[in-house]
Amino acid sequence: MSTTISVLGGVGLFLLGMNVMTSGLKALAGPGLRATLSRAAATPSSGAFWGAFVTLIVQSSSATTMTTIGLVSAGLLTFSQGLGLVFGANIGTTGTSWLIALIGVRVSLTAAALPILFVGALLKLLGRGRVSAAGGALAGFALVLYGLTTLQQGMGGLAERLHPADLPAVFGPGVSWWSSLLAVLLLIVVGVAMTAVMQSSTAAIAVSLSALYAGAIGLDQACALVIGQNIGTATSSAMAAIGASSTAKRLAVAYILFKLIAAVIALALFPVTIPPLVRASKTIDGVTLLAAYHTAYNVVGVAILLPLVDRFTRLVERILPERGAPLLRCLDPAALVTPIAAEEAVRRTVALSLGTMCGSIGEALTATNLGTSERAGKDVVSVTEASDALHRAQEFMSEASGPPESEEEKQRLTSTLHALDNASRLAEVAGEKGVFGPLPSGSEDVRSAAKLCAEAMRNAVLIAGEVGNLPNRPDEAVPVQALNAENEVAANASGGPTEQALVQLEHCAKTLGELQQAHRKVTMSWVAGGVVSVDEAIARVDTVRRLEALSHHAWRSAAHLVGRG
Repeated sequence: MSTTISVLGGVGLFLLGMNVMTSGLKALAGPGLRATLSRAAATPSSGAFWGAFVTLIVQSSSATTMTTIGLVSAGLLTFSQGLGLVFGANIGTTGTSWLIALIGVRVSLTAAALPILFVGALLKLLGRGRVSAAGGALAGFALVLYGLTTLQQGMGGLAERLHPADLPAVFGPGVSWWSSLLAVLLLIVVGVAMTAVMQSSTAAIAVSLSALYAGAIGLDQACALVIGQNIGTATSSAMAAIGASSTAKRLAVAYILFKLIAAVIALALFPVTIPPLVRASKTIDGVTLLAAYHTAYNVVGVAILLPLVDRFTRLVERILPERGAPLLRCLDPAALVTPIAAEEAVRRTVALSLGTMCGSIGEALTATNLGTSERAGKDVVSVTEASDALHRAQEFMSEASGPPESEEEKQRLTSTLHALDNASRLAEVAGEKGVFGPLPSGSEDVRSAAKLCAEAMRNAVLIAGEVGNLPNRPDEAVPVQALNAENEVAANASGGPTEQALVQLEHCAKTLGELQQAHRKVTMSWVAGGVVSVDEAIARVDTVRRLEALSHHAWRSAAHLVGRG
């Protein structure tokens, strides 16, 4: 009974310590975690490297994965880049196995863990900001050490009752190929069950390492358990994907497929790789070999799948095609936990909505100038959909986890909110009754205003298309760092397409403003002279006012989207 209590208590302390330590390290990293992931994933290979590095630092593959989901959802990363980070996270999480193998199971750290726990708890409770976060990480680390010591004690008692011979024999005299395969499969199932129950592959592998060190299981049996424990991590991803966003579901499916493919590879190579490991354990410590096998298992899986990431991405997309509304595809709830991702999601939604509205308005004005109005009904629907998307974007931003921390992110958030406000005002004007109707007759100023507004809309569509660039195929996407740099350079360099469009848009808006004031005065004077009726004059003035308002809000929204507001 005491052995069971020690094992369960050790696992519980280990899980609690990992949770506290991960929370502290995440808070200590702050925006650095988001910035590193969003800038380092230029290619799947670099993403895999930095995904492994960041996961090794924060000691949580789930933290890396959830942040990646938010960045992909917002369009800051392509899906293939996100997969690179997730693949790398699988390698980085094996660092805990080395910590356990080299320190945790070898040394009783109870005496050292308790003072560390006291200092960490003191910093956590009395400190603020990063000091408090560092205290939490330190306290969590102490709990991990104490949990490992408790687990080690429990496994020592278990080793007195459990012997490797009591478990299915993987290799040995008289063990047939068929019996060996059944034994490996049975141990894999046990490993899956352990991880599913504990909801932590790290904790499950810690149990295997402790059992191997205590002599309760053999190295070949422990390797089979590790394969199952790696598969078991996919169960938590599968459950988390239920009812989640399409991006979260895709990454969960990709994660599950990765685990299954890596397990199939490891199972196929099991008869080749494990016997040499067992022979090497006579001269090299078996716990170290098991940690090395755990790392190699994930490295080989990543090395095989990483060159095929584009094909792998298309496979996942065929399994789970995008079904959401095009204008709302960036507003993924997964992005809410990351302020920079939430801001980018809203920014791209504004750009997509602005492009939709301006395209509809421009086509309607062109059709009106040509004397036709067949597209009026379709244009009204487009404006309504865009207006709804902007309203959803406003609600989405209000649900974000908190304000950005850096001045640069604050400035981008302010610009995004200005762009959202002006785009919403554009939708209000475009939604007014009669906007897409025929122009009042008998006034050249009204025709000129309509032409200027149509030209303004065409330039706004060009700018919005650059900002909201979200291609359907991830392998065609422009990396976000290149896209953002392109937008910034284009907005500041003379002669660029975005700069030219913004200059033309501003010119149209200001010219329309001047035209609207002059037209109002002239038209009202015509009423006094009996040239036009009061109703006709007000209709003309109101039409030019609306056209000027449409151009002005399109200009201001587009300018803020490219950081020139």
